[in-house]
This record gives sequence, structure tokens and C-alpha cells, in this order.
Amino acid sequence: MATHVQVQPLGDNFRPVAPAWHAAVVVLLIAAQGLRVWMHADLVRNMADPNRTRMYLATMAAEWLLLGIVLAGVWFGGSSLYTVLGERWRSASQFLRDAGIGVLFLFASIMVTSILGSHSRGADQSTQFLLPQSSMERVLWILLSITAGVCEEAVYRGYLQKQFMALTKSVPVGIILPGLMFGAAHAYQGVAKAVGIAVLGVMTGVLAFWCRTVRPGMISHALQDVLGGFIRH
Repeated sequence: MATHVQVQPLGDNFRPVAPAWHAAVVVLLIAAQGLRVWMHADLVRNMADPNRTRMYLATMAAEWLLLGIVLAGVWFGGSSLYTVLGERWRSASQFLRDAGIGVLFLFASIMVTSILGSHSRGADQSTQFLLPQSSMERVLWILLSITAGVCEEAVYRGYLQKQFMALTKSVPVGIILPGLMFGAAHAYQGVAKAVGIAVLGVMTGVLAFWCRTVRPGMISHALQDVLGGFIRH
């Protein structure tokens, strides 16, 4: 059966997909957004009935906007957008293969987070304010989860991972740095959750590097977020 795993020249991993200044802009935007969310989280967490609908919509808008900025930089740099988004599926078997890898990776990630204790009672209480309560919020949560799966994997693993590999000339560093950034961007969920998310970010980076595509990671990420919103009540 065909597979995504391909032997590529090592130099291909060190080819930037956008100018270095663009990578710096993206990192600054992520840091600014993470700081804003962290400062706002305590306020929302202490509300009796936070407006989750507005929070979900605002988060989705921010995610797609950041992805748009990333894709604009990739286009400006003369690279194919597929280098960030992953090659499109050309057959049902390709989709099923990526979906199967994504589901298997989902099980592995659940086991890792359980071992790390990032779904402990304290960690869950710190994110309880995020979880959907009404039918409309559940629908929006699914859309938010899909948005996070697509946008965050494209930005962190599709874009930043390639950029950091190119800038540092190191595959391990290129994988680890976006993973750490991914965890730091979720610091508003508490230290335990942020550490667990950073570990998952590194794991997903390894998966993307091994598969030469972010698509399985997108599927796993979206499914994990969907399940998280319906199970942790």
C-alpha cells in the first residue's frame, strides 16, 4: 500500500518557505495573542456565565486570520501553499490512510496526556469555563475544534517547523521550538495543561516530519478537541 513516508534530501528540510522577517512577525503575533488570552482568561474564568459564543467566534476569527497571514508569507516567498497545508487528497484511499494515522495518533496522545496527568481534576477545573453548555455552543465547539486542527497544525507544524528547521539547520530544534511555543500559547489553561500540550506539540511535529504532511495531525488535533469538549463535563 502506498505511504506518505518519502526519502527526501536532507537539504529539503532546511529550505525556508517564507522570508525570515515573516517568521519573526508570525512569532510576535502568536506571542501577543497568547499574552492577551492569558490576561483575559482569569477574568472570564471567574464569570458566572461567560459569553462562550462570542469567545468561540473571536477565537475562530483570530485563528483563520493568523493562517491567512502565514499563507500570504508563503505565497510571497514563492513556495506552494501545500507546503504548509499538506498535499490535497487525490483519492479516498489517501484520505483514509491519513485519517487512520490520525486516529492512531489520537489514541497515543490520550495515553501520553493521561500519563502526564494533564487531564487531572485541577487541570480540568482550570479549563471548565471553556466547555460548551448549550446546543448552539456545542455546534460552535465542533467548528472551533476543526478550526484549531486545521489552522494550528498548518501554522505550528506546517509553517513554523519548516522555518525553524531552515533557520537553525537542525531537525530536532525545528520540531521542539514550535512545540514549546504551542504549549506556551496555551499557558492560560494552567502549567500542567501547557506542559502536556507542549509535549503533544513535539509529538505532532515528529508525526508531521515522518509523514511529510500535516494532514494526519490536523485530523487527530480536531478529534481530540471535539472529544475534550463533550467528555470533560
